[in-house]
Amino acid sequence: MSMGVIMLVHTALDRAAQMARHWARAGCPVVIHVDRRVPDAPYGAFRRALADLPDIAFSSRHRCEWGTWGLVAATLDASRVMLDRHDVRHVYLASGACLPLRPVADLQDYLADHPETDFIESAATADVPWTVGGLNHERFTLFFPVSWRRNKPLFDALVAGQRALGLRRRAPRGVVPHMGSQWWCLTSRTLRAILDSPDRRAHDAYFRRTWIPDESYFQSLARLYATEIEARSLTLSKFDFQGKPHIFYDDHLQLLRRSDCFVARKIWPRANRLYAAFLGEGLPPAIRQDPQPGKIDRVFAKAVERRLRGRPGLYMQSRFPRLGHENGVTAGRYAVFHGFEPLHDGFCAWLADATGARVHGRLFSPERAHFAEGEAVGPGALTDDAGLRDYNPKAFLTNLLWNSRGMQHCFLYGPDDTPEILWHIARDPNARISVVSGAWAVPLWRSDAPFDVVRARAAKLQRAEAAMIDALRAPDVKARVRIQTMAEYLEAPAETLKSIVAEIGWRDGADRSASPSTVELLGFGQFLQRLRNEGMDPYLAGDFPLLSSTPRQPEPRRYIAS
Repeated sequence: MSMGVIMLVHTALDRAAQMARHWARAGCPVVIHVDRRVPDAPYGAFRRALADLPDIAFSSRHRCEWGTWGLVAATLDASRVMLDRHDVRHVYLASGACLPLRPVADLQDYLADHPETDFIESAATADVPWTVGGLNHERFTLFFPVSWRRNKPLFDALVAGQRALGLRRRAPRGVVPHMGSQWWCLTSRTLRAILDSPDRRAHDAYFRRTWIPDESYFQSLARLYATEIEARSLTLSKFDFQGKPHIFYDDHLQLLRRSDCFVARKIWPRANRLYAAFLGEGLPPAIRQDPQPGKIDRVFAKAVERRLRGRPGLYMQSRFPRLGHENGVTAGRYAVFHGFEPLHDGFCAWLADATGARVHGRLFSPERAHFAEGEAVGPGALTDDAGLRDYNPKAFLTNLLWNSRGMQHCFLYGPDDTPEILWHIARDPNARISVVSGAWAVPLWRSDAPFDVVRARAAKLQRAEAAMIDALRAPDVKARVRIQTMAEYLEAPAETLKSIVAEIGWRDGADRSASPSTVELLGFGQFLQRLRNEGMDPYLAGDFPLLSSTPRQPEPRRYIAS
C-alpha cells in the first residue's frame, strides 16, 4: 500500500463516515481518531457504521482543544496504529472536514513519484510573517499550561508573569522550532523516526507546554529526521485575517476545481453539491501536475482586503470606519466649481456638453439640493430636501457617488452653502476643486437691493469665502485644488476652462474650441470701489480697474542695466 490516511474527527460524523469510506474504497487504510468530547452514543453509532470495512481502525481517544497538546497526542497515537498495522510508504493527515478534489489515485501516483519526500509546511519562527493574533517566538520560550480559549484571563496573566520574571525555556538538544500547517503528508520512515526517537520523552515534554503545538511539533521534528522536505502542504487550506480557516460552501465549486489541489479543508458539512461533485462518478480524468493553490490565492487575498478595507466609498454599518481609516472617502472622481456660474451664462450646460458628465447645480445650497436637469430625486433616491441632506452631508455626497458609480459628476458650490461638507471634500483625493474667488460680487452688483443691504451681504460672503479658501489651503488637504482671484481668472478664462475640462475628460465629438460666454462687467470696477469707500474691501476679487470691463493686465517688469 502506498498511502495511509489518518483522520481527526470532531464533528459531522456522518460526513466523516462518508470520507472514511471514500479513502478506504480507493485502497487507503484509514485510522480514525474521534475527539473524546464526542458523546459515547454517536461515537458508537459512528464505529458501527464503518464496521464492514476491515481497513478502517480507531485509535485511543483524547480531548482535542484548539491550541493544546491533545491534537498532537491524538495524531501520535493514530500514527502508531497506522504504522503497526499497515506497510505504507506515506501517511496523510486529514480531518473529517477534508474533501479530495481529485481522484485518490492521482494523489497515490503523485506520492509514488516522490517516494522519499515529506510534504509538510515548515518554516523557522524568524521567517514566519503569517502568525495572526498571538505570540510568535514566545510560544516556544514560555510555559502554556492552560487553554487560551477556556481561560483567557489566566492565560494572559501567566504570560505577563513569565515576562516579568524573565523566564525562558530551552528547546531540546538539536531541535530548532519551526511552524506550519497542521495538515501534512510524511513518509513512514520519517514518521517512525519521530515516534521511536530516543529523545521522544524530551520532545513531548517540551512541546506539551508550548502554545498551539500541532503547528510546531511535527514541523520541527521533521527537520531532524527527513531526507527531503517539500515545505508545503498538499491540503488546500485558507485562513482569514483573524487566522480562522475559510469554510468552503457549494458556491466555491468552480474555485476549488481551478486549484488542482488534491484535498481541501474546511468543507461545510451541508455542502451537498461539493460532496456530490468531488465524490461522485463524474470525476475529471487524472491530471499529472502539481497542485496550484496560487491560482486562487488572488481571490482569497482580495476577499481579505475587502473584509478589512471594504469597497472605496462604501460605508457599511458592520464596519463603519474610524476617521482616516476608510478605504477612500468616495467611490469615484468628481469636480467642484466655485465662482464660475456668476461669470458665465450657461456654464453648467456648456460643461455637460464638453465633458459628458452629470453636472448638478449647487447641491448644498441653503434652500435645496439642485440636481442635474432640475430633478427632485437624485441618484440612489436621494431627496433634494435641504434638512435631510444637512442631517449628514457627507453621507449625502458619498451615497450620490456610490449609487452612480462609473458616472462623472460635477457640481457647484457657493460661499453660503453647507460649510460642513467642505472639510470632507478637501480631504478626498477623488475631488477636483476649482475656485474663482470674489465672483459672488457679480450677482450683488446686478441686484437692485439697497446698497447698505448689498454691503452687508458682501461682507458676509467674503468672510465665508475666506474661511473656505483657508480650509482648502490646509496642509492635510488631499483634493486637487486650483484657486484664482476673479481678476486673475478673467485674464485668460478660456485657457483655465480648457485645462479643467482636460482633467475631467473631453466628451467624444465635443467642440474643443467652444467656450461659455462671459458676462459683461462694464462698471463692475466702480461697484468694487464703492464697497471700498464704504469700508468693505473686496480683496478676494483681485485688482479691477475703475472704468474697464476687464481686469488690469500686470505691467511688464523693467530691468535697468547697472
